[in-house]
Amino acid sequence: MNRGQARAAGRKIAVTAVFLAALLGLFFLSVNLGSLKVSFGELFRGLFIEADEQVQTIYDLRFPRILISMLAGAGLAVSGALLQAVLKNPLADPGIIGVCSGAQLATVLVAALLPGLYGAAPLFSFLGGLLAFWMVYLFSRKNGFSSLRLILVGIAVQALFSGLSNALNSFSGGNISTVTSIVEGNITMKTWSDVNTLCWFVIPGLLAALLLGRWCNLLGLEDKTVRGLGMNVSRMQLIISLVSVLLASSCTAIVGVVGFLALLVPHIGRLLVGSDHRYLLPFSAILGALIYLAADTAGRTIAYPYEISAAILMSVIGGPVFILLLQRSTITHGK
Repeated sequence: MNRGQARAAGRKIAVTAVFLAALLGLFFLSVNLGSLKVSFGELFRGLFIEADEQVQTIYDLRFPRILISMLAGAGLAVSGALLQAVLKNPLADPGIIGVCSGAQLATVLVAALLPGLYGAAPLFSFLGGLLAFWMVYLFSRKNGFSSLRLILVGIAVQALFSGLSNALNSFSGGNISTVTSIVEGNITMKTWSDVNTLCWFVIPGLLAALLLGRWCNLLGLEDKTVRGLGMNVSRMQLIISLVSVLLASSCTAIVGVVGFLALLVPHIGRLLVGSDHRYLLPFSAILGALIYLAADTAGRTIAYPYEISAAILMSVIGGPVFILLLQRSTITHGK
């Protein structure tokens, strides 16, 4: 590595460190935002030294949704970056191409019909996400692979599965709270059990994704070039796709469908740290966690005592921000 490369790598690490510090700061701010407020000293004593009723309430109610926000944000953002690398399409997003909707439908079916198996919802969600991804990939390859066809087929699959999920929610009359929360992307009543479930899938998925950074970089080259290096392109695409679908599906099983996060974060990451996935993937995890936690924190405070779902805020804010990014830069895959 020459001096210029070392300087560029140092800058990327510094940018990542700044956003990591911002995430930690937002974490402590989110803990103390709401009707109950405690100082950092009181929080530390209540958690590690002696019992405190206010701290225990915060621990039981706020900590789970904060950790879920961070895990889901990181998982969805990294899933989007992986999917864009596999499909070589900067508009590829697990939400847009139907993966999240397929996962949502599978989770809703389990919650409505087999509530005793809800603890295994991420597994069924993963199968639903795989089904949606397979459908999109299969139908978009007709007469040659087309990125435009992939997006259009994905939108159709997304609409189909989302409609079925909403129909199931309507049939239940909104009486099944778990189904409603999944459809509406509401994480208000999530508990430590949901945190544990998400950890079992998202943390291994994130670790696997970080190990796939070099493969993602290779997929940016032409397939024949990669094969010339002795690599199996199909196997690389399959493994990266499976990790991407696992992350998106497991997050959807807990927080519902969140629009624009998986699409927006990798674009911002490429602007700030470049397209090298060895840096882009960890940065996307941090930025995704930061953005989703900020959306959830804002949603539960700006209209207190009412709450606005983080998924709604992401849709309202993410759309204009993405349009602004497209207008202010020439964002293309690998640029």
